[in-house]
Amino acid sequence: MSSNTAELNIDQPIPVGQPIPHRKVIRSWLTPLTERVVVKAIALQLLDTVILTAGIVGTVYFESFLVKLFLALFSGFMIGRIFILGHDACHQSFTPHRGLNKLLGRLAFLPSLTPYSLWEVGHNVVHHGQTNLKGFDFVWAPLSLEEYNNLTDGQKALERHYRSGWGPALYYFLEIWWKKMFFPNKKNMPATRPAFLWDNVLVSVFAVIWNAALIYAALATDQSVLLTIVMGFVIPFIFWNAMIGFVVYVHHTHPSVSWYSDKSEWLRAQPFVSTTVHLAFPFKWGAWMHHIMEHTAHHVDMSVPLYQLKQAQSKLETMLPGRIIVQKFSWAWYFETAKLCKLYDTENKCWLDFEGNKTADSIKVVLS
Repeated sequence: MSSNTAELNIDQPIPVGQPIPHRKVIRSWLTPLTERVVVKAIALQLLDTVILTAGIVGTVYFESFLVKLFLALFSGFMIGRIFILGHDACHQSFTPHRGLNKLLGRLAFLPSLTPYSLWEVGHNVVHHGQTNLKGFDFVWAPLSLEEYNNLTDGQKALERHYRSGWGPALYYFLEIWWKKMFFPNKKNMPATRPAFLWDNVLVSVFAVIWNAALIYAALATDQSVLLTIVMGFVIPFIFWNAMIGFVVYVHHTHPSVSWYSDKSEWLRAQPFVSTTVHLAFPFKWGAWMHHIMEHTAHHVDMSVPLYQLKQAQSKLETMLPGRIIVQKFSWAWYFETAKLCKLYDTENKCWLDFEGNKTADSIKVVLS
């Protein structure tokens, strides 16, 4: 810690222009908000599971095509809500009991067909351990101009779609779930553990049971089997992929957010604060998404449970005024970001378009 920081009262807001204190100091501000409550966690998971089940059942029960479609989309959203609970459990921030977190996490990950142990490695270890560090963090890592130019025409077309603003569903399905979660090959997951296989078997069996139940329901009610599967499984799964792809994109992609290729520079830049966006939604949509968008607090201290994230984020923004990227969400902002953030130059800390023209300078946060 520098002498300038040492002279500051670290229990008071740190003025703009002063160095950010050590992560241990910042985490100490959030310590009172790390209490985990078993009853609250189980109640949240039971409630969301019941609502999701009702949504899936409704896609069979109601005859109207539009009602079926609405409930299919709603069920996809509920898969995302339950996944967020599992995300907390995987971080051991859902309840105070490690074994219970593993059980609740695996159950919460079933509707999204997410293998718990593989997510734990890819998200907790890789993403949180090296956020926005090229070559390590693989989630929405932007290509350099040279990397893009070395792609085949087909790969370039896919990358353009991913970065168009319309690509989160396909990006997450192909680049994350298919390649790195669902029975990944040695190229995408060099290390192997028995848990990786068994968690994949678990979600596969769940998918078979889910679809078998829909087929039985369709035959029992004299409905189209194909339509029943599309409404009760395919559309919810597609919506879930779009939702999670969008969420992880906006968490760390912003014209002001930097990516790094040099680890020492990355370490000096306080990446747990500077590479994470707090996306503020109108109409309490943040609460509907279990406050996963109060994301800076989550990266600072993963032990803060989701039902305390709003208070934790507020505390950080009070203590570090002007340091945390807070962005009001609008679709205009989102598509403007997609327009600006195509490729990235880690040396000059700027975003580029696909022709290599600079579109935005990101914030250079390098501390002495």
